[in-house]
Formats: sequence, structure tokens, C-alpha cells
Amino acid sequence: MTQYVVVSAVRGEARYVPEGLPVVITGVGKTAAAVAVARLLGERDTSDLVVLNVGTTGALRDGVSGLYLPSTVINHDVNAEAIRGIGLDPQEELAVEGGDGSVLASGDVFVTDPVVRARLAERAQLVDMEAYGVVYACREFGVPVRVVKHVSDDADDSARDWPALVDRSAKILGEWVTEFVASSGG
Repeated sequence: MTQYVVVSAVRGEARYVPEGLPVVITGVGKTAAAVAVARLLGERDTSDLVVLNVGTTGALRDGVSGLYLPSTVINHDVNAEAIRGIGLDPQEELAVEGGDGSVLASGDVFVTDPVVRARLAERAQLVDMEAYGVVYACREFGVPVRVVKHVSDDADDSARDWPALVDRSAKILGEWVTEFVASSGG
């Protein structure tokens, strides 16, 4: 039987996850997320495990709203071109199974600057700070992962209101988790 674990950056994002489902709070940023998920996966049998990375996201393009299951996560703040220039693979793009075709730029920058937003919008519709680290760790352990993000803001000055916006997104994320687990027999 499939076992699920919900991974979120902060407790507020997972506030409405159904009782009985394990929740791991990673902290903010790709490194914290990767370490927390690697610790989780290294301490248990992962043969029937699926990680559900649920959280908020900023919209990089006007008119983007709602719930997304990204198919690709991009490490947007790695200098990939320079790393390729010395003959190494920066692995800046990771595929995520079961996605909806959307692309999520993930990095350690809390995006509020319109110039950064416009640059990222050339490659992605969404932005967050943890998904790349979660997906990377799951990939290294061979554990399936689903990334589920709800748009909380427009990755501009409105992002500074995130504390007041997270609860609305958390309710929608909790509903998605409830329906997904029920429909998969978990």
C-alpha cells in the first residue's frame, strides 16, 4: 500500500493536511528542503513511499492563478552556464512525473523585484524556494514525488503580504491532498 508524506517549507502551508498523514516541515530554501527530505528518506523504508511537496508559489506572469502540479523544476539561482563552461552538468532542470506541463523556478531568492520576475518568466510560470531541493533529494533516493503549488501572490511587491495570504492557499492545498490520497486508495 502506498504511503504518503507531505513536505512543506512552513507549517502554515500544511495547516489543512488531513489528520494522520505525516508532515515534514523543511524550513525555507533549497538547502533546508534537500537536507530535511534526505534525512526523512534516509531514516525509513522508502519502497512504498510517495512524497507530496505542497506549498505556495508566486506567479511570474500576469493572470497566472490557482493550483499547479509542475512538470519541471528549475534551479534558477545556480550559474548553470558557467558550470557547463567548465565541463560539468549543473542539473538545473529536473523533470517531475505526473505534472500538468507547468514550469516552476526554484531558488533561494524571495522574488519581489520586477526585473527578476521578468527574467524568470522567460522560462517559468511559477516561483518558489524549496521544490528543487525536494525533487533533487527524492530523485537521489529513487522516491516518487509530486509537486503541488498554489499561487499566493504575483512575485512582486504583493509577495510581502505572504503571511496574510498563506492560509487561503493552505486550505486549497489541504483539499487537494485529501482528494488525491482518497482517490489513490491511501
